[in-house]
Amino acid sequence: MNDNFDPFETPATKEPFNDEWAAKRRVADATRRLISNLTTSTDSADELNVIAENIDRQADALARSQSLYGATAFERADDGKYGNRMNLGYEMNPVFGRSNPIAPHFNIWIDNDRAYGQVRMDWQYEGPPNSVHGGFVGALFDQFLGVAQKMTGQPGFTGTLTVRYIKPTPIDTDLRLEGWVDRIDGRKNYMVSEMWAGDVLTARCDGVFISVTSDVIKKLKNRYIQDE
Repeated sequence: MNDNFDPFETPATKEPFNDEWAAKRRVADATRRLISNLTTSTDSADELNVIAENIDRQADALARSQSLYGATAFERADDGKYGNRMNLGYEMNPVFGRSNPIAPHFNIWIDNDRAYGQVRMDWQYEGPPNSVHGGFVGALFDQFLGVAQKMTGQPGFTGTLTVRYIKPTPIDTDLRLEGWVDRIDGRKNYMVSEMWAGDVLTARCDGVFISVTSDVIKKLKNRYIQDE
């Protein structure tokens, strides 16, 4: 197991932990394409019903496989076969996980006292015309600043997010984020981030994150222990 795995040291996409995750990434990428293409498709009802039947068969095949529910279950299974918490977050996170098909391709990295992000939101994330849905803009900020607060040395959970929507964030466009630590007050990390489309500032976020103890993390991990 790679205990030193750090997905946020460079913008480069990290290699999967093992062959299973590599295969899951292939399935996730294909599913992302499926979702994006379905959103923009103008196929007939007959054509779409044929596609639905094929997808149902694949979903049924996955349903017959052995399942683990949640990152904690994967972390504890088979003597670390699936990786540590950092590996699992990198694959399973719903906002930037490489093996999670609902997540866009979202690269985040930290360089000295700044965090940076790159993402492109496809048409399934549209809200206002030709623009990213505001809820997804907020989710991107939440994930991005949640990573950026590593710079404080005491990362924690989201307390509050205040998002100012300055301009509509364009869909199907390369977006970049920059974030930094505003201040630290006890257990509270005050973070700031901006989102840009080219040279246009589209949104700004102020976040407060609360550092938590290892006991809190342990209680959360043990919340849904399933019987073998």
